[in-house]
Amino acid sequence: MLRWRGMDATPPGWGRSVVTIGMYDGVHRGHQQIITTAVRRARELSLPSVVVNFDPHPSEVVRPGSHPPILTSPARKADLIDELGADAFCVLPFTRDFSRLAADEFVHLVLVQKLHVAAVVVGENFRFGHKAAGNLPLLGELGRRFGFTAEGVELLADDQVELSSTYVRACVAAGDMDRASRALGRPHRIEGVVVRGDGRGRDLGYPTANVELPAHTAVPADGVYAGRLIRSGGELVAAISVGTNPTFSGEQHRVEAFVLDFDADLYGEHVGVEFVQRLRPMVRFDTVEALLAEMDGDVRRTRELLS
Repeated sequence: MLRWRGMDATPPGWGRSVVTIGMYDGVHRGHQQIITTAVRRARELSLPSVVVNFDPHPSEVVRPGSHPPILTSPARKADLIDELGADAFCVLPFTRDFSRLAADEFVHLVLVQKLHVAAVVVGENFRFGHKAAGNLPLLGELGRRFGFTAEGVELLADDQVELSSTYVRACVAAGDMDRASRALGRPHRIEGVVVRGDGRGRDLGYPTANVELPAHTAVPADGVYAGRLIRSGGELVAAISVGTNPTFSGEQHRVEAFVLDFDADLYGEHVGVEFVQRLRPMVRFDTVEALLAEMDGDVRRTRELLS
């Protein structure tokens, strides 16, 4: 899959294409339906399919301080879209000036002049242009003016709940990894670099990988989870702690993964942490012995669930 950033980086000689547009944070099942529809239309027309994305999140530019928790890193998002068969991934820097483009200016500058669009495929609730003034009917009208078709894909629902990034974020924030996984079509994953912590886990016989996360990462609710640590060498089963470690009066919020049957040095590695199931909330124990007994149970349940 071709990847580029900015309109001016569009490959020279770029011909006609089929485009889908959106933040696609999480690339959940609803997003997958839209993107695969665009890929299918492109193949029917013997044209490349392009996913147009934005960075940073538009809400942070339009309403500073309102940046939502992010479900997928930019690199992870691109990889997931690549797996869906898209031919190109174009990231547009979302600036204050860009946010002021009227709907018809956005279509003309980005879709017509740069991507030579033949067809646009979007969710039926798609909005675009300054103050989100553009919608699917307007996109269709502009398509007739500029010579492309506009197709709206019906939004996907799960248990009568419309699938959206907002819904997935709410599931993650509540620690409901079952619903988050169903909406995503896979376990929720966060990514970061393993850094040194207090070393207390190793002293207790449970050495953990302390994962430092980028800002705005969508971290599950405090608690202990069964999941996996993802590294270049493969996937490893892990019991994952999210919180401040109240038994030791901790103050720093951390994500720490105890990897089962593994004792190699992970410091400095960029890893992923996948959350499969919440085992229990974060609890303050009166004694270290009580904490260790609970941790023994966490590891046993993790092994039973994922081994």
